[in-house]
Amino acid sequence: MSVYDLIVIGGGPAGLTAGLYASRAQMKTLVLERMMTGGQAASTEWIENYPGFEQGVSGAELASKMEAQARRFGLEIATAAVTDVRTDEKPMSVVTDGGEILARSLIIATGSDPKKLNVPGEAEFRGKGVSYCATCDGPFFKEKDVVTVGGGSSGVQESLYLTRFVKSIRLVEFTDRLNAEKILQQRARENGKISVFLSHRVISINGAKKVESVTVENRADGTRSDFRADGVFIWVGLKPNSEFLNGRLPLDAIGGILTDADMATNIPGVFAAGDVRAKTVRQVSTAVGDATIAAESALHYVESVL
Repeated sequence: MSVYDLIVIGGGPAGLTAGLYASRAQMKTLVLERMMTGGQAASTEWIENYPGFEQGVSGAELASKMEAQARRFGLEIATAAVTDVRTDEKPMSVVTDGGEILARSLIIATGSDPKKLNVPGEAEFRGKGVSYCATCDGPFFKEKDVVTVGGGSSGVQESLYLTRFVKSIRLVEFTDRLNAEKILQQRARENGKISVFLSHRVISINGAKKVESVTVENRADGTRSDFRADGVFIWVGLKPNSEFLNGRLPLDAIGGILTDADMATNIPGVFAAGDVRAKTVRQVSTAVGDATIAAESALHYVESVL
């Protein structure tokens, strides 16, 4: 069985950057991605804070450019779902839904998925009015009334994107203030389609065959209201995709992989980068930075064991 110098698990910005650096260093490198390359960034309508794009860039375009650049240096990319990693073997083994693949080093760059509200109706109406991606589903709600949940930068930015299509937005935020970047807060407050409800929480998502309303509670006085809605878009944070590791690596309280400054885990030859890593800031730029360090660390490790 062929042995890769490096297998990168995850094909988002971190995975593609790691693949670029490793392949350019002439490491035999494979990126495994369970869905589409680009990760969360690819489904982001517009990215304004990634350096080098004066007017901003669509997430899909940025992901496409990253992939093309990495492939130029011979990076291999395959579609596969990783179900386990066997790090106690040398070379290490990555178990996928299509079989096992061997590698001398690993970089875990599996990113994160949107957190759920875990309220009645959320799971039942997913795909029937409940969404976690404005870019994916916004056009289906033309001239409709929707509720958006989450006042962080992602939630406000995606709400602003939705105003291209919808008739109205009620933005529900659990805390007593928006936590988005100031420029995004200003744009939201100046947009006539957006009404902001601070210190509110979603109690339930209601309907028969699809979303018809959302019940919210005012946290200040406990009063409840039913908001008529055709859809609900939820952005309340991200959860690192680390379950497939089956406890083989130490994690923080929310599932982020613990690493040192070199992106190394407690297992020699295993590194982590991007949103799956335990850290406080999760942006495309930080994912790229993590991946650069992780790839260099993996290169030094492989050279030391050959």
